[in-house]
Amino acid sequence: MSNSAASISPDSPAARVSAPPAAPAHCIVRQDDGVYADLNAVGPALVAAVDAIFLKNQYFAGLDYPVLVKALFGHGPDLPRHPRGEPLVRLADDILPFSPARRLLYRAAKIADGQAEYYFEPVFMRDEEGEEQATSLDLDEFVADMWMKGIRFGIDLEAVRGAISSNAAGRIVVARRLPPKQGEDARVVEVTGDLHRSDAPRQLANGKLDLLSFQNRFPQVQRGKRLLQKLPRVAGESGFDLSGIVLPPELPEDLDFNGWCGPGTIIDRLAEGEFLVALQDGFINVERGSNRVSVGDKIVSHDGVSVRTTGNLDLSGDFEEFGEVQENRVVEGESITVHADVYGHIASRGGTVLLNRNLMGGSAKNADGPVVVHGVASGAVIQSARGNVQLQRAENCIISGAKVTVVEAINCDIMADEVEVGQAEGCAIAARRVSIECALPRGHSEMRVFVLCPDCSRIDKAIGMIRERVGQFGQLVEGRRAAIASLTAQPEVANYVKLAGRVRKGELVLTPEQQPAFKKMAAAVAPALKQMALLNQEVKDIELEQKAGMEVLGRLETQRAAHDGAVSVGILAVAGDITVRALNVEPDTSGSEAKPYDLPARTIKARLREASGAELLFAGSSGSFSWSTADVVAS
Repeated sequence: MSNSAASISPDSPAARVSAPPAAPAHCIVRQDDGVYADLNAVGPALVAAVDAIFLKNQYFAGLDYPVLVKALFGHGPDLPRHPRGEPLVRLADDILPFSPARRLLYRAAKIADGQAEYYFEPVFMRDEEGEEQATSLDLDEFVADMWMKGIRFGIDLEAVRGAISSNAAGRIVVARRLPPKQGEDARVVEVTGDLHRSDAPRQLANGKLDLLSFQNRFPQVQRGKRLLQKLPRVAGESGFDLSGIVLPPELPEDLDFNGWCGPGTIIDRLAEGEFLVALQDGFINVERGSNRVSVGDKIVSHDGVSVRTTGNLDLSGDFEEFGEVQENRVVEGESITVHADVYGHIASRGGTVLLNRNLMGGSAKNADGPVVVHGVASGAVIQSARGNVQLQRAENCIISGAKVTVVEAINCDIMADEVEVGQAEGCAIAARRVSIECALPRGHSEMRVFVLCPDCSRIDKAIGMIRERVGQFGQLVEGRRAAIASLTAQPEVANYVKLAGRVRKGELVLTPEQQPAFKKMAAAVAPALKQMALLNQEVKDIELEQKAGMEVLGRLETQRAAHDGAVSVGILAVAGDITVRALNVEPDTSGSEAKPYDLPARTIKARLREASGAELLFAGSSGSFSWSTADVVAS
């Protein structure tokens, strides 16, 4: 089938060269060894120059298509350097005319979905006699023809070359659009492994594993530690349509790294990049619902304390929990705050124990600080060795502390130095100072109040004995010093001591003739000097014992003064059968900080049950009652 009606022989030079080629554009240079492009004109000017050549029915013979695409659109491998270093790049061997007869051999391409399809088939041209002769397409002519048909980018040279050489009929894709390569959004990456917790079982000192505790549930970091790094957004690469139009990529998203910076951290901007750095030693906390990372002394958890989430916790800092503490779970630490219900055990080494919800069947203990429960405490143990306990409502609890304040207590055993209760029902309460607004029994549970009266007879006896002993030490010292004075008064001893002192100080130098006499004098008074040395040592020993006795006496007197405060009980309203008894408590004389109420929960309960035989101060079912040792002494 003929694609042209031209009467030019396909093998005739006139088939390819119809007229001398016009001079190339100003930025296209023809030299002896080929056609070059001026790199100073790379871009739109070079596109216009190439377009001008093709519009003059010319084409590039021996075209280096990848170089042309790089020079025109900046896509592809780097351009080769000119041998002489000139700003030129070789495009082709020559510029030849594109005859109209040859142009008729090329079909239109079908462009759809970013690609161009071309139907290849055998082609024919008429010779000088008008006979059709088989010919073939030319790759360089194909590029020029596609250019004029709007396809300026993305020609698949290998596919076109293969289709031309096969001379077979068929439709193939000859050019493809280059889609833009999308960039990368800015992102944050971890730069330390310290951010991750370890849920492996904790290994004990003896090598065994504690299956109820995790190895490192709450990671810690040191000051200056880099935690996170911001990787800046990476720009994408432009693509090109078949027409050579630039297809820009979407702009990658940036992020505000400052939004990741919480208390205890800072953004450090260095040549290496932007880093989130810890400002202090502490625990890492990540706020829920945001990416804010903070480092502080307090651990903040939202997962609750259970076998699944944390296991038992033994922490070295403050702890704040927003989830539940489940049954039989143990949390040990400094200040501990729980915002949900607690069914397990809270143990603080100091600070504050604050439970904002209920304490159900577990315990809350503090070795040196207050315990506060804002919800209901039921069937629980609440104890503070040297701090206060504040409760709203307590049912069937054992409570102890320096001062216990309860709004409503039901069937509770309470022992403290001072107790203040709004309404007490069926409780056993023991303290030095008791204040109850309303007291009444509860079902079969009696309402019993015990006033802890210090029995200081033993400490008074100890003070008397030590004071007497300290006085004896004074008499012993005086006797020893009198004996020393008697020995010193002897003439021989006095002369020797005076002479020996002058010799020792260098005031008197004995001659060789005098030294035998001095030695004889020393031998005569030696027994007396030895006795004086023994007496001086005895004085020192007695004075040391006297000083130690005075220190013990001071401690005992301080303890005795601490127990001299008034012991009192005051019940504003008695609304049922209650008893008030005076329970003698023997103060500790060992000098330790142990308190009468600082006892195990079972011991407190047992003591209050066994104290029924104490001195009865009041028994009644109505009215009010007030009693104080100050009133007793005054009367």
